Amino acid sequence: MKKIAVAAFALALASMSAHAQTYVLVEPKPYRFLAGAGLTFGGDRLATAEFEDGGEIDIRAGSMVALYAGAEFAVNDQMALQANIGYHVDSATAYNGDIRFGRYPVELLGYYKVSPQWRIGGGARFVNSPKLSSSGAGDIGDFEFKNSTGLVLEGEYSINPSLGVKVRYVSEKYETRDFVSKHDGNHVGVLLNYYF
Repeated sequence: MKKIAVAAFALALASMSAHAQTYVLVEPKPYRFLAGAGLTFGGDRLATAEFEDGGEIDIRAGSMVALYAGAEFAVNDQMALQANIGYHVDSATAYNGDIRFGRYPVELLGYYKVSPQWRIGGGARFVNSPKLSSSGAGDIGDFEFKNSTGLVLEGEYSINPSLGVKVRYVSEKYETRDFVSKHDGNHVGVLLNYYF
């Protein structure tokens, strides 16, 4: 499933890049809404799913699929503020069970435009309700983690006024509620934003 998700995302980026054109920016609205999705990679291994055919998939504290929505406010022609809420998950699923690490991040970001199509930014990431859950043949128990706060650094390239591709680095840590273990959730990601 992860290979299919990575391939589909790469194909979507490649097709949009082929259609990218230089464009003249119109007067920006003071605010706009957005929805986005992407793939992330990194973090400590939290669990390993073993399949009957001998294959394995690691569930990591910084991976895999990120979905989110939010709003952006233009402070001026070069600066903007953005707030997002989302769902970030890494999972391994089979017909007889699954293992999943899910969490709900809220991000508050600021951006500075360095050219008509490029901007850099960063801010804070507040992760809520992080939980490792499992069921069926993959049952290893459920583990709840404390909410955490991390830092985001990223750059965004505007394909056109409605589409942007972001590359980011996130620094965050996870700690189990019983204080038994700590895990590195640091990761990199490639995200696609749609603005409307």
